[in-house]
Amino acid sequence: MRFGLTILPELPWSELRPRWEAAEAMGFDHAWTYDHLVWGGLPDSPWYATMPTLTAAALVTDRIRLGTFVSSPNFRHPVLLHRDVQSLDDISGGRFLLGVGTGGDLDSTILGGVGLSTRERVDRFQEFVELLVRLRSEDHVDADGRWFSARNARTLPPLGDVPLVVAANGPRSLRLAARTGDAWVTTGPKVGTVEEWWAGLDQARQTLEEALVAAGRDPESFPRYLNLDSSPQFSLTSRGLFEEMVGRAEGLGFTDVITHWPRPDGPYAGSVAVLEDVAAVLLSRAD
Repeated sequence: MRFGLTILPELPWSELRPRWEAAEAMGFDHAWTYDHLVWGGLPDSPWYATMPTLTAAALVTDRIRLGTFVSSPNFRHPVLLHRDVQSLDDISGGRFLLGVGTGGDLDSTILGGVGLSTRERVDRFQEFVELLVRLRSEDHVDADGRWFSARNARTLPPLGDVPLVVAANGPRSLRLAARTGDAWVTTGPKVGTVEEWWAGLDQARQTLEEALVAAGRDPESFPRYLNLDSSPQFSLTSRGLFEEMVGRAEGLGFTDVITHWPRPDGPYAGSVAVLEDVAAVLLSRAD
């Protein structure tokens, strides 16, 4: 099992820098930040841009992998995103993880996406991912899509082995993740109880594995990331709860789990002392 920590870009860099440095010192395997114009969970909060934040994080860390949680077609074009990924992977020394998803409801309206149905947003996401995949392996890319177009898009220098981590909860997106992704990340279903959440994750896991087999891929070697804090419980409420959730995630075949730096109030309200306690366990495992 590998462990990730999400750090929201809601504070000035002078206050966030110690958190990114601490994430590495604590022994986390990867660290993430949200990629939004405005996040629906904190719509009235100050918010800073994702790519500059990750660039700064890359310059103050050495080992930990860094990623977007997640980039979306709500306000990113695949060609521009590809260029950002090239630079971030170069600056970080090959440590970048590209998480992609359909994106948040609030972001979907800011740049003129008002009125898109869920089906249309998934259609747009599929087109977004498929063009990203082409840009990773081709040069002089032409595309004429419903949502995204490109004319002789240059892609040099060649992109390194940046994992494409596809967010998926529903069947269509799970099949897309199995067909195009290097890994799967999920928040699980939006439900009222903890047990319903775990049951929904198990169902999604089965759908993913069936789709991987259909795509001729090995389910056993496909990385799977779980956002623990999409559960009705915040995973860092206590060390015991965190360990229980990690055990259940491992039992469902997840290879990676992701939690959040605790905030003084919701969402993700909790104590940094619990985070430090959990981190002590991670470091002892590494030893």
